[in-house]
Amino acid sequence: MLATWLHDLESLEAISQDDATRDLCLRMASLSQEDRLQPFLSELQDDTDLDDQTKGMLTELAEDRTFLLAVEDYVKKTEISH
Repeated sequence: MLATWLHDLESLEAISQDDATRDLCLRMASLSQEDRLQPFLSELQDDTDLDDQTKGMLTELAEDRTFLLAVEDYVKKTEISH
């Protein structure tokens, strides 16, 4: 159980440290909460600049509402205010 928790924490930290990944996950979380994720997923599938593996990974993440909420919560709670 501890190993799984640590892996999850490491994943959340890695996402929060990469600006592009963090912004994408936060945007997907926002769209998910507003029930507006479907247009994003349609555009994702039509994007010719992305390979199928990337599309599949992003689709999987976008469809995991719990994960997206966890990312959003983690980023908000670990954000350093200046």
